[in-house]
Amino acid sequence: MRERKSKKCSGQATVLLLAVVALVVVMMAAMAHFAGRVVTHEQAQIAADAAALAGTVGGRPAAAELARANGGVLVSFAFVDEAVQVVVKVDDATATARATRAP
Repeated sequence: MRERKSKKCSGQATVLLLAVVALVVVMMAAMAHFAGRVVTHEQAQIAADAAALAGTVGGRPAAAELARANGGVLVSFAFVDEAVQVVVKVDDATATARATRAP
């Protein structure tokens, strides 16, 4: 003889499935936001590296030009010992790079 399921337990799987789906959606949104921040930081680092290398040859104007060409803004430019140090900002990410003409 079969036992009847109580009406209290009916529909629990639906509620649990909706909770899992909601959790997955929230996690995907968080991961997308994190990935966007990582990409922005990498773009800032690339712009800073290019600006530092250009600054070793062409000074501040060349560094600013390369930072702008890579979607960034040159925040600071300084000679430190025999190296050039730059800080570049892309959107809300900031990156620092140093370069020298020495081999």
